[in-house]
Amino acid sequence: MSWNRDLFPSELNADQHAVVAFSGGLDTSLCVLLLRREVGCRVTTVTVDTGGFDAEELRYIEARSRELGAEEHILVDGRQAVYDHHIAYLIKGNVLRGGVYPLCVGAERVVQGREVAELAAVRGADWILHGSTGAGNDQVRFEVAIAATRPDLPTWAPIRDLGITRQQSTDYLRACDFVVEEKTTDYSINAGLWGVTIGGKETHDPGSYPPEGAWTTTCSPQDAPAQGASLTLSFEDGLPVALNDARLEPLELLEQLRSLGEQHGVGRDIHLGDTILGIKGRIAFEAPAAAVLIPAHRELEKLVLSRLQLFHKNQMGELYGMLLHEAGWFDPVVRDIEAFIDSSQRRVSGEVELYLRQGSVSVRGVHSPFTMLAP
Repeated sequence: MSWNRDLFPSELNADQHAVVAFSGGLDTSLCVLLLRREVGCRVTTVTVDTGGFDAEELRYIEARSRELGAEEHILVDGRQAVYDHHIAYLIKGNVLRGGVYPLCVGAERVVQGREVAELAAVRGADWILHGSTGAGNDQVRFEVAIAATRPDLPTWAPIRDLGITRQQSTDYLRACDFVVEEKTTDYSINAGLWGVTIGGKETHDPGSYPPEGAWTTTCSPQDAPAQGASLTLSFEDGLPVALNDARLEPLELLEQLRSLGEQHGVGRDIHLGDTILGIKGRIAFEAPAAAVLIPAHRELEKLVLSRLQLFHKNQMGELYGMLLHEAGWFDPVVRDIEAFIDSSQRRVSGEVELYLRQGSVSVRGVHSPFTMLAP
């Protein structure tokens, strides 16, 4: 397979050094291969771990980078940054895009773009590449984050700019003797701290639903335990701090909720909505921790916030989610929104009792020293 070299950046040449935001998946693998085989420049791959990878997967990503010809692979732990800067506000704001989607990916792209840009500057790179397509939101999120962090570094998105399909990527890698699993061609899967997104095949048809084999982490609801599971979440200042009275750090708490939700088939859904480009998009997702935390937090707020607090805070939460989703997180107004949300959470403390059963989450009780419920 040959590529139209006229569509490559004219300034990109073999004497330069490029940093690739690398997941080890189909599209980012192609980015590395294009740089090594078609351009001949030096390549450093950077994986910003925003959750969703286990140790084996991280070892595979590093091995894949070396196999493709990168001279260096760097792993950055971005999980705490994702929680502190973004997920904390998604919880406080009860953010669900279109009433269903907890923004599994948007927050992570901001952190990934920032970290890759900073590392590229430290390494003296000439280019930053990412594997986004021309149809989705990630191309904008990456490039805004990179430009806001290191405006002096140019970016290139070859999958978008060359109009490369997933099948073409598969064919090129296989022609170069690299293994590509069939499922990788069918679906684009992004895993992170706040959930997993699944795009491809059935998600492109609003009348179709992914088959059981497309879901990556959650148990099928009909196969989940019929007896269900009860749990108690404790909140302080709007954020979860304990599960079943065991106090946990945020990342560990999210991990335990994710595992528990997966076992009970919780958090599967499909979101159909507006993209940054103004067209419609559709994505399947699995977000068990969000599916438990947001209803719990929302119910606690009902108990302790006034009617007008709830009204205005819900508007601020929705606005925060919209700006984060649409690559607007760097706008100074987001700091103002965060300040309002933080102020609203000063009395959002207490315990919430929940029950998980075969894909459903129900809130069964809520307690707070700041209750506004009449005795």
